[in-house]
Amino acid sequence: MPTIKSYNKRLEMLKSERSSFIPLYRELSDNHLAHRGRFLSSDRNKGHKRNTKQFNNTSRLSARTLASGMMAGITSPARPWFRLSSGDKDLDDFASVKEWLHDVQNIMYHVYSSSNAYNALHMTYAELGVFGTGVMGVYGDFEKGIWCKPYTVGSYCLGADGQNKTDTFYREYEQTVGQIVKEFGIENCSQSVKQQWERGNTETWIKLVHLVEPNDDRDHQSPLAKDMPFRSAYYEVAAGRTGEDKFLRQSGFMTNPILAPRWDITGEDIYATDCPGITAIGDTKALQLGERRMYQALDKSVDPPLQGPSSMKNKVSRSVKPGDMLWLPNTDGAGFRSVYDMRPDYNGMIMVNDRVEGRVQRAFYEDLFLMLANSDRRQITAREVAEKHEEKLLMLGPVLERLHNELLDPLIDRTFDILVEAGPMPPPPEELQGRELNIEYVSVLAQAQRLVNTGAIERLTQFTGSLTAVWPEARHKVDASQAVDDYASALGVNPKSVRTDEEAAQMSQAEQQAAQQAAQMQQATEMVDVAATASNIDTNEDNAVGAMMRNAGLA
Repeated sequence: MPTIKSYNKRLEMLKSERSSFIPLYRELSDNHLAHRGRFLSSDRNKGHKRNTKQFNNTSRLSARTLASGMMAGITSPARPWFRLSSGDKDLDDFASVKEWLHDVQNIMYHVYSSSNAYNALHMTYAELGVFGTGVMGVYGDFEKGIWCKPYTVGSYCLGADGQNKTDTFYREYEQTVGQIVKEFGIENCSQSVKQQWERGNTETWIKLVHLVEPNDDRDHQSPLAKDMPFRSAYYEVAAGRTGEDKFLRQSGFMTNPILAPRWDITGEDIYATDCPGITAIGDTKALQLGERRMYQALDKSVDPPLQGPSSMKNKVSRSVKPGDMLWLPNTDGAGFRSVYDMRPDYNGMIMVNDRVEGRVQRAFYEDLFLMLANSDRRQITAREVAEKHEEKLLMLGPVLERLHNELLDPLIDRTFDILVEAGPMPPPPEELQGRELNIEYVSVLAQAQRLVNTGAIERLTQFTGSLTAVWPEARHKVDASQAVDDYASALGVNPKSVRTDEEAAQMSQAEQQAAQQAAQMQQATEMVDVAATASNIDTNEDNAVGAMMRNAGLA
């Protein structure tokens, strides 16, 4: 088993790998989200002002809009954003499979809404947009099902596997003696912490390390938590220095609890190298400079430095109020006047700042997320809404795919495994035994990928309908049942709202039988009426019936 010394060695190597990104993260934090980022483990409970470089809050507001827009467009708490599937459309149409998948989805949605998952996702989106990398942990919770922990930039180090997927997480942080004893138990603490606890120094801060990494040397036959695919360990940094080698906790996970989505990466880089925050940093710094210069010019215009004759030194107060009368000597014929002969172009400066603000907002996709909210139109069609969503997808499509792979897929897999282990999941039907489930995303942005397909279905049915008016046989070319299934799938409709092919066939057959029975009843009724009418006709009279009967030799 690894020792604290070996863990510390790898931690130092990971910190060295991350070191070149720290100056960038500090700059991004200072200019965008000054309250985010912890670059020392002692950066906790610091209430001093940190946004001293932000004279204009455009980038801060844009980052907030980006996080909220991604939250509403990708993982909205108010609407479904994912759906489970067997990967086989025919199998998904089975009533037992459809109901089980829907019930499992409802359980998972309830867990997400009752836990802090959505709050953690929102904070992760904010870190992702500004710093390019967002990290959150997903752990089991006895009451809520899961518990999520978002981590801020600078407090963690990451490592990746051969496919450049993040699989290693090291974090330095601090807790008080009281918190450590409550979480890990006094028996697992070092001698130093025990002594502090016995002396009543419960508020003394202790530096800790938490790590999660692949458990490559595990015992595959062991059922113990420490032999699971991913190992986890907590220890005191001081314990490693003293050689005590005492862990606060060692455990493991079947799936990686650490989710580390990245906006965009270059080559084998572990940390993101591009994101809206990085794109906008130059314009944000220029905006702060322009804002500061504009107010400096305004200050010099409103309250400029003055010059005057030396004879008036110590005779006139520097603070002259509006409307005050100044009596000046006539010796040199000169009074007070501004040192600067400047006429600032405030409109020009405001125009330049507005242009820079616009570039910052575009870098954070604010124009896309607020395109509907900022529209001055009161009437807008569903097709226009769909097209606007397609514009969002055009800009965010690659990022959305990366989020599916690095954030949402692991989140759903991790949640499913936790709930299966905890026991609230219903047993799957026989048709799903041994099958791996697929995840389909039905959020607003994910559905935009399918809107093109719905438009194609609409155009096909309209075209076929127009042809059918002239060539009725054209209607046989369209499988209406399959078209309805495809359309409902693209819109993310609840599967229970769409009947299966078998149910639709049975209802169609029942309607045909009912129509045949009605036709037979109508025909029988008409025959009875004819017979009744015929029985009242006198065949001896000179009428058409009598003539027919006589010609037939019947009368």
